[in-house]
Amino acid sequence: MSSPHIVWHDHRVSKAERAALKGQKPCILWFTGLSGSGKSTIANAVESALHVKGRHTYLLDGDNIRMGLNRGLGFSEADRVENLRRIGEVAKLFVDSGMIVLTAFISPYKRERESVRALVEAGEFIEIFIDTPLHVCEHRNPKGLYQKARAGEIAEFTGISSPYEAPVNPELHVTTDTQSIEACVAQILTYLEDKGYLHA
Repeated sequence: MSSPHIVWHDHRVSKAERAALKGQKPCILWFTGLSGSGKSTIANAVESALHVKGRHTYLLDGDNIRMGLNRGLGFSEADRVENLRRIGEVAKLFVDSGMIVLTAFISPYKRERESVRALVEAGEFIEIFIDTPLHVCEHRNPKGLYQKARAGEIAEFTGISSPYEAPVNPELHVTTDTQSIEACVAQILTYLEDKGYLHA
């Protein structure tokens, strides 16, 4: 619980002023999907494309965050909830700084994704469902995790022994089994351009 002695201090420089200086509309690009769906790959490609366009971005990746900020958390349901709560708070700070922040996390439960959405203003949370069938993710199996999960070596593995609640109405629905990485990136960039995120 927060102490009653802790008081929020408003900044003299506003979020709108920071965003105007960067020439963009800040937002969270929240990539969600199964392990192996292509979240990190596409998020990296989108950030690279935005960088070429001169946009100000930062990418928060699940494994990287667990090596630092969330190093002490495990993979129990409670720890997964706390993992995403912390990520949401960090992403909110990036938005306040005027940045376009990209996050690549399985984030299997709708309630956690909606909790992050509630942290920011309307239009600042863009849910991107990287929709890839389980059998395709297993075939890719980039870290050998599915084989370990099937063998019972990893408990509560999303898609195998733990559920994944697919987004019902995401802002973007990306299918990596039927589209190339380039096509997925183009779909996302078109959305951002059409909705005015790439211009202040």
